[in-house]
Amino acid sequence: MQNQLILLGTQGCHLCEQAEHILQTLDVTYQYLDIMDNEKLLALYEIHIPVLLESMASEKGLYWPFDADMVSAWLKQ
Repeated sequence: MQNQLILLGTQGCHLCEQAEHILQTLDVTYQYLDIMDNEKLLALYEIHIPVLLESMASEKGLYWPFDADMVSAWLKQ
């Protein structure tokens, strides 16, 4: 699918855990970034997590809520 997807979330976020489960079910390679470790990411995404990004340089994002079908369709765009 894509080469470096990024899942933005934080510890203790049950929605982020659900998003990770979806990506694992789809066998998608991704990097998990905790927004609490980055002030800029925290300011941008604090009330939006989990968010799936194509890359850190891309503005293309998939915001929660999403399911496996939505992720698959988003990755094909």
